Amino acid sequence: MFKAVSGLTFSTLLFLVLAANAQKTDSLKKDSVKIDTGVLNQYRIDPRRNAIPVISRPILIQPEFIPAIMPGYKVSYWHKSITFALNFNQSAFSNNYSAGGVSAIALGSNFDFKAEYNKTPFDYTTELNLIYGISKNKGQGSRKTNDRIFYDNKVASQISKHWLFFGSLTFESQFAKGFQYGDGTAANPDLLISNFMAPGYVTESMGLEYKPNKYFDLRLGAASARQTFVTDTTIYHNIPGNYGVTPGKTFNNNLASQIVATVDKDLMPNLHINVRYALFIPYGESLAFVTHRIDATLIAKVNSLINVTVNGTFLYDKTTSPQPQGTEGLALGVIYKFP
Repeated sequence: MFKAVSGLTFSTLLFLVLAANAQKTDSLKKDSVKIDTGVLNQYRIDPRRNAIPVISRPILIQPEFIPAIMPGYKVSYWHKSITFALNFNQSAFSNNYSAGGVSAIALGSNFDFKAEYNKTPFDYTTELNLIYGISKNKGQGSRKTNDRIFYDNKVASQISKHWLFFGSLTFESQFAKGFQYGDGTAANPDLLISNFMAPGYVTESMGLEYKPNKYFDLRLGAASARQTFVTDTTIYHNIPGNYGVTPGKTFNNNLASQIVATVDKDLMPNLHINVRYALFIPYGESLAFVTHRIDATLIAKVNSLINVTVNGTFLYDKTTSPQPQGTEGLALGVIYKFP
């Protein structure tokens, strides 16, 4: 059944292969020796004991002079800003315009300078605000629409995080003559009611100041005094109370308490509000002679130059009128602020 392979049958060859494998297995079993790993570990080479020695040198650190040119910078404790606004209004009518109307032109200006020196604990603030407006209607002379000079100086020393002890000096007046206009007849003429330093106010105040943030300020002046000037004697008797100055004199002094609160804040990126409230309580007078004054300005920027301005003033002062007084203005114009 099987062919011979090199003289051997297939069965004989298979037998020889199996016998050789069995002999090899027995030889491996005889040559295998059990090794105690614990003894072997005693002679294990430790790389830390047989490491190649490394020669290291200590690091020497020494200062080295490097020439440098410092820029000409210096710390400035001054913060200054200037705002100038110019508003222009104009209207024109033809002579035969059926609805009627009077041609008019009006110009208003506002200049505001503010500077602050702040080096803890010392703080000095000065502010100058000048407002003047004039209008002219066809057939009439020019008439002023707004007029104010306001100059405030304050020195303060910090006594805690939000409280300061302050002393301030404030001056208020107007530039030009002001009239109460009549109808132009001899029976109802125009009355001169104000002029430069008629009235004029100088106010000194000392007390505590509360300043919790950058845009709000509250002054509590327990020791205050106000000097009222009426240097133009031609306005005597034209104003009820003559601004608190006795007719025939040009000066009056009052001791009082004063509270002044200011808010100067950006409501939106292009909307800014400035409000100042002043309360003056004279000593030795009835509560009817307490003076309240609110000045507010709202500026909305159309772009970097064009703006819409709304301003208003509320005043209650019995020495000028037994009733509250007020003024309001809306204008479109140009505004420039630096920086």
